[in-house]
Amino acid sequence: MATIVLVHGSWHDGSLWAPVASVLRGRGHEVHTPTVAGHGPGVPKDVTHDDCLRSIVDAITAADLHDVVLLGHSFGGTVVARVAEEIPDRLKRLIFWNAFVPQPGNCLDDEVPPHYRELFAQSAAASDDNSVTLPFPIWREAFIQDADAELAASTYQQLSTEPYQPFLDKLDLTRFYATRLPKSYINATEDTALPPGEWGWHPRMSGRLGLYRLVQLPGSHEVMFTAPERLATAIEEAARD
Repeated sequence: MATIVLVHGSWHDGSLWAPVASVLRGRGHEVHTPTVAGHGPGVPKDVTHDDCLRSIVDAITAADLHDVVLLGHSFGGTVVARVAEEIPDRLKRLIFWNAFVPQPGNCLDDEVPPHYRELFAQSAAASDDNSVTLPFPIWREAFIQDADAELAASTYQQLSTEPYQPFLDKLDLTRFYATRLPKSYINATEDTALPPGEWGWHPRMSGRLGLYRLVQLPGSHEVMFTAPERLATAIEEAARD
């Protein structure tokens, strides 16, 4: 059985992994779902990407975890890539689930289409704490289009504002691109949170990993809510030796 650390994406916190974590634990795995610094409701949003990194490194080291299968979803990909630079001796495999794998020296903002950059900047400027709110129509149509209206609405209520500065911090990633840690990429085939084509997740992001294992499953960017058992199975396939 695996020791799995699940790192959430933007507008999420660790608690939202509950449906998937429950399935994985029921199958005998040890699962940890830390919350990235600056994420979740009612917490200060004035964090940097370094703070995000440190929060996950601290969660792994405080629990004294070893042979960790470390998964990042979406924005979480930028975090796990940097965790791999800091504590590679504690990690067994990296998994990116429809996650960003930035080019060396890029920030997350460099990796998204212009309409998202404009949205993020405008939302942060309009906020009182430099945070970004995800509009419901984008959530409904591009993130969780495989849910019914009730699930789309109830999950949207669980989201929180996203700190903007970590989107803008440039990430060196030289050591990540040199790592020999095994890597997997999980691709939900109906994920349109990044528009398919020039800006799509796969193979644009996955192809940057070099040698990697590809696991695909039907579903949206938020299949963690719409089909947690299916995602749990994909994680097991991505994590196995």
